[in-house]
Amino acid sequence: MGYQVDFLGVGQESKSGDAIAIRFGNLHGEREEQTVVVIDGGFKETGEQLVEHVKTHFQTDTVDLLINTHPDQDHINGLETVINELEVRELWIHQPWERNEGLAAKFSDGRITDNSIGERLKENLETAWRLVQLASDKGVTIREPFTGLSTDCGAVKVMGPTEAFYDELLPQFERMPEVKSDKATEGFLNKVVAVVKRFLASWGEDLIDDSGKTSAKNNSSVVTQIIIDNRRLLFTGDAGIEALVNVTDELEICDSEAELKLIQIPHHGSRRNIGPTILNRLIGKPVKEGDSRDLTAIASTAKEGEPKHPRKAVINALTHRGVKVLATRGKGICHFHDAPGRDGWSAAMAEPYHYDFSEESE
Repeated sequence: MGYQVDFLGVGQESKSGDAIAIRFGNLHGEREEQTVVVIDGGFKETGEQLVEHVKTHFQTDTVDLLINTHPDQDHINGLETVINELEVRELWIHQPWERNEGLAAKFSDGRITDNSIGERLKENLETAWRLVQLASDKGVTIREPFTGLSTDCGAVKVMGPTEAFYDELLPQFERMPEVKSDKATEGFLNKVVAVVKRFLASWGEDLIDDSGKTSAKNNSSVVTQIIIDNRRLLFTGDAGIEALVNVTDELEICDSEAELKLIQIPHHGSRRNIGPTILNRLIGKPVKEGDSRDLTAIASTAKEGEPKHPRKAVINALTHRGVKVLATRGKGICHFHDAPGRDGWSAAMAEPYHYDFSEESE
């Protein structure tokens, strides 16, 4: 059993996005021996690129499973093209407008009803709502991806969010009414002043911390694992520290002994989405300089994404834990195991360790 994981080069300018095409199984055999999974579809223009990639490199026009991690435009906008131009058998996507029962009680305005909140969510997340309608019209099986959902063979499994965590996040989504207490949203709403600073790094020293906050919508990202040949691949979307703590709890009680071989760096390498404690739990503590782990981390970043994507402090934190760090920078990256060669593709160079760098301190 082998796999190919292709991180497409989303973002030719400064806006990063995610589009990941995966196939696994007997990659030296027939299509019937393989499973094709697509996680996110980047921007609208990425859709055609993704369709062509699946047809050309996977030699199929069928996607067995399509997963939307969350409804931000850099993850969802290309998926309509995928559903229109390929045969999609199953779609995993959250449908928050269907989770409105009792939601009105969480808001300050007493005139709000559950029904009006449901309609507001359809309007606010119109792209996701239209995608669900399109998939339904085409007879695609649709499931909501919460912790524990898996494919029939069990190779693909959702590690987060749980339904309870998702429902906690939902009132904090953008353009929702004011909640009764702002304590729950305080971390998301505080504005941080960005200051460009120079950093001098020492090997093993983390210049990120555990205080990073991201939006509720990002924290609602579907985190998915795929296990092939006892090798674990983890896809994180834009999940933040709070979400990843829950995922790591789930991983630690998982009865699989599969070894982590690939991890998607969350949110294109943002420093707000990862911290040393969660890295120590997921990967391990820093290693001696020159030592390495058999683990690759990939950030989906735009061609001109720096200095925001990826953050050099994040690259360093992974690198001094022995991880091979790669960034797409608008170009495709293929991570594979027991797979046929691919003409025109060459080995990707790992990101260097940055001992002296300047970037925004927020």
